[in-house]
Amino acid sequence: MTDHMSVPAIDSPHLLPLQSSTANGKAKAGHRAESRDGEQTAARDAMHKTDKLTPMAHIESVCVYCGSSRGGTPLFAAEARRFGEILARNGVRLVYGGGGIGLMGEVAAAAAMNGGAVTGIIPEFLLSRERAFDYAAEMIVTEDMHERKKLMFERADAFVALPGGVGTLEELVEQLTWAQLGRHRKPILVANIAGFWDPLLALLDHMRGCEFIRSTTPVEVLVAHEIDDILPMLQAAASGVEEAQIRGKEPRAAVEKM
Repeated sequence: MTDHMSVPAIDSPHLLPLQSSTANGKAKAGHRAESRDGEQTAARDAMHKTDKLTPMAHIESVCVYCGSSRGGTPLFAAEARRFGEILARNGVRLVYGGGGIGLMGEVAAAAAMNGGAVTGIIPEFLLSRERAFDYAAEMIVTEDMHERKKLMFERADAFVALPGGVGTLEELVEQLTWAQLGRHRKPILVANIAGFWDPLLALLDHMRGCEFIRSTTPVEVLVAHEIDDILPMLQAAASGVEEAQIRGKEPRAAVEKM
């Protein structure tokens, strides 16, 4: 009689069924895929969070520098009125020097008469000389020119120079200088009506050619040949700038000593 011996099962933790090993591999692959998906989702969430934390700028107010006289051609006054209308119809506040004469009066009257918001900032000693604005507007009377320029800077998201004299030129160049020095990133534009600003633009090119304006510290000025192009150009320029750099605390602090 032959004895049938039973073979005991081998119980070893090191030997796993093939099916279990495959399932484990799938599980690990699944975990890796989930991990990658999680990382991608986290990256997208972080990007969206960053976008929400750093909104880009939109022009809500424009400071206009221009002459206290009407100039030698009716075109200057007509284009100033046209720009005032455009600002009003687009809901953009006009910030200007507060006078009621010359191109200043033209652009402000047009903005106010078309329902626009107007802020005039004028030093007390110019009230009688430049006849403060007569239409509905926010009027601020300052003690001196320095306070006037500081407030005009703070109230504006961008700067536009219409034709004018040395006062207009000085205000424009000051903003170009502050931007060149990195003190603000508000768009600056010249309305080159009938080629009025061509000599200044040629001078800036001459300075670049002589290497007094270098690529490391550029002077950046927008040039509009048509009044209708001004606001779209400003909005396009502002769209690449963070809102805080247009109307935040940092740019405003930059002019404390202006």
